[in-house]
Amino acid sequence: MAKQEVCSAHLTYDDYVLFPDDGKRHEIIEGDHFMTPAPRTHHQRISGRLSAALNGVAVSRRLGEVFAAPCDVVLSDENVVQPDLLFVSSARAEIITEDNIQGAPDLMVEILSDSSRKKDEVTKRKLYERFGVAEYWIVDPELESIRVYKLAQQRYSRATELSKEANDVLTTELLPGFHLSISELFE
Repeated sequence: MAKQEVCSAHLTYDDYVLFPDDGKRHEIIEGDHFMTPAPRTHHQRISGRLSAALNGVAVSRRLGEVFAAPCDVVLSDENVVQPDLLFVSSARAEIITEDNIQGAPDLMVEILSDSSRKKDEVTKRKLYERFGVAEYWIVDPELESIRVYKLAQQRYSRATELSKEANDVLTTELLPGFHLSISELFE
């Protein structure tokens, strides 16, 4: 099991673009460099299923675009992340550039792994809330569940927890018509 590495030097986007293309996920959060190894196959299966379901609705209804990692999201000069999945609505398409996403997407999705659990559940949740990401989904392959955080009055409301065990279905107001069985996601 690979460990996430953290380097404490105050870094910016200018430093970030100099990182090597080494197959690892590099991110800067509050100026600190985080490096995570490439995800495992189970993680990638879940990401692929969720991406296909989101993209199918986004494209067919012309609601916006779905991107999968690696895709840089530049929240600020000192905060550059690569979420597992993200969605930018058509109404906010101007934040999509040739090189990256410049600003907060409508939806960010992180799929937990042992090396990223604390960063995704605590650090990134606070970061995404602060920068105004409308919805943040934390997918937990171990518990076969998803926590959905929604921004209300500049704060994330208490998470809704959906699980395979409860036969829940994932939906979002951001993509009308999107629905995915949690059982199907984790099969």
